[in-house]
Amino acid sequence: MVRVKICGVTTDADLRAVEAAGADAVGVVADVPVETPREVSLEAAAAMLDAAPPFLTTTLVTMPAAVDEAVAAADRVAPDVLQLHGDLSADDLRSIRERVPSSVVAAVDAADPERARAVAPAVDAVLVDSVDDAGAGGTGETHDWAATAEVTAALDAPVILAGGLTPDTVAEAVETVRPFAVDVASGVERTGGRKDREAVRAFVANATGAGTDRDEVAQSAGGMSL
Repeated sequence: MVRVKICGVTTDADLRAVEAAGADAVGVVADVPVETPREVSLEAAAAMLDAAPPFLTTTLVTMPAAVDEAVAAADRVAPDVLQLHGDLSADDLRSIRERVPSSVVAAVDAADPERARAVAPAVDAVLVDSVDDAGAGGTGETHDWAATAEVTAALDAPVILAGGLTPDTVAEAVETVRPFAVDVASGVERTGGRKDREAVRAFVANATGAGTDRDEVAQSAGGMSL
């Protein structure tokens, strides 16, 4: 069954709503050099993630310019997962992974599959997103899922699918790409940075329900379903 991360949470109430909806992970955005209504301070991120329940994976989403910045942010917030945007090299990402206790996820542009292949060995997972000119995600734009499915099949690292997903489109995206997880921010919001609780619940239900019948058939036939 696909995992679900709800990203860009800015309040404790929205974090609790994400947990209540049955999501696997929650993400907070901090210390990024782009304008976004989802950014909070590193102090606020640390406080929110520290208050998360024990079985909800916490993720710090940030965009450091250098290895030391990424390590400092991880030390300050102490997330389960450190999700890095920007153009850090594979060597930089490998260095960060060696220096932090968090799992490391590298966000890559869906239009740049070569970068996905290059950084995959250096991280714990690759997030494929629609990014803007500054290299940031959260654009709310979709990309070519068929092309992303080819990248997903070719990588050894788990792939997290992001980019313009909504409750209405996530099931089709999961069926097409077969990712390890899906990630959404703007697609479940009432306004920038504030989540719509019904949309969050619908997104989680539609994502986790996608492919269920096919998984059951594979299991009954003795196959292994991820």
